[in-house]
This record gives sequence, structure tokens and C-alpha cells, in this order.
Amino acid sequence: MNKIIFIFCVIVSQNVWADSEAELAKKLNNPVAALISVPIEYIVDEDIGPLEQGKVTQYKLSPVVPISLNDEWNVISRTIVSFVDQDNIPGAGLGESGTSDIVESVFFSPKAPTDSGWIWGAGGIFLLDTASEDELGAGKWGVGPTAVALKQDGPWSYGLLSHYLTDVGGDDDRADVEQIFVQPFMSYTIAKTKTTFTIFAESTRDLEANETGTVGIFQIGQMFKVGSQIMQARIGVRHWIESTEFGPDSTTLIAKLTLLFPK
Repeated sequence: MNKIIFIFCVIVSQNVWADSEAELAKKLNNPVAALISVPIEYIVDEDIGPLEQGKVTQYKLSPVVPISLNDEWNVISRTIVSFVDQDNIPGAGLGESGTSDIVESVFFSPKAPTDSGWIWGAGGIFLLDTASEDELGAGKWGVGPTAVALKQDGPWSYGLLSHYLTDVGGDDDRADVEQIFVQPFMSYTIAKTKTTFTIFAESTRDLEANETGTVGIFQIGQMFKVGSQIMQARIGVRHWIESTEFGPDSTTLIAKLTLLFPK
């Protein structure tokens, strides 16, 4: 009898864990989810510059930390720190390596969705002049509003993230910063296998240069555990749909590993 009870408890615990893991996979599709996560992303852009010889490799660290304000509201902090290696930029044989500017986003988000099921958050985005080399940053301090709205309907998650950013100080000899960023996204999560398929676009309109760069991304993500650490690995394809005058014009593979720390 004890063996039967033990086996039953193991099966129940495994099913509970599977359900919990599936919910975590869906939460990763929500930029304002109440979930501590640490994504580490590998990104490569090629064919940069007038001779299309330039290449930029980024290792992007983007910790997300939710803070409960009260029974109704969360504040979500997302910090983006990029380690960059540039080759043949701005010209052949030239390049820099180091950290780029830090970008900090803060969202205030209701804990409960709206009556129609929409999840939203709004707040501010901040550009910090912290690049280790002049060539790796804008040389400006910036600020602007940011917002996100999404809906999670069964296995589907879809929505839009956007911000407006303008400089408020920095090196007067550097180009001014004024841009609009728009990121529509859609994901489908298979609960049984904890596998997620995601497609999204990132479009940045440079209002100063009157140019737009748009990249399309498709990713497949898989949730798993190493010991007690819960993770999600994603691999995908990154394709530049529209590029600026001397911007990247490439199709490359990208990879992302996210460490999860559920409460």
C-alpha cells in the first residue's frame, strides 16, 4: 500500500510540475509577467557599411525583475546590457570590443488582466551613456515613454511593445537621438512538451536620419531543467527586412538561454 501511495504521489508531483512548467513557458511570452528571469542572447549582424564588410556580434544580458507595489500593481524592471565585438567598422581592419550603452525599461502593470483578457504595462525607458568605447554607444543620455499590450488566449500569446526615445544630454558633437521602436509579436506554446514557437519583428524609425531598420525573427524555444535550475533555450533565424543606408543586410542564426527564478 505504501508503494502505491508513493508511486501515486510521484505521478501527481510530476503532473503538477509539468503544468507549472507549461505556465512558465507562457509567462516568458509576456514582457510584464511577474517572473524573475535572466535572458542571455547571442546576436550577429553582417554586411554592414558601404562595402558590406562589417560584422557586429552581441552578447546581450537582459535581467527582468518584478516588484510588487500592492495587491493590484507590479513594477517590472528590464535592464539590457550588451557586450559587443565589431569587425571592419567603420572601415576595413577597424573595430572595437566592449560594452555598449545600458537601456533600462520600467513598466507599471496591473496584476490582473482587463475584463476582456488584455494584459498591459506602461512606464519609461532610459538610455544611459555607459559604453566602454565611443564607437560602441550613442554618446547621449535619453528618456521616453514605453508601453506594452498583449493577450494570452489558450496556447496563443500576441501583442505589441513600443517606445519613443529622445536624448536629453550628452556629447554635443554626437548625433542626436530620436527614435520610435515598435515590436509586434506572436507565440504559440505546446503545453505538453513546453515548446514555444515565436515570430516577431523589431522596427526602429530614426527620426533624425529619417531612416527605418526592420528585422524579422522566428524562434523555437524549449523549457527544461538542469538540476534544480529551470531554463528555456531558444534558437532562431534573424533576417533584415529593411535596413538603413549603411546598416546590416543579413540573415543569421541567433540563440538565447533564459534562466528562470519562479517564486
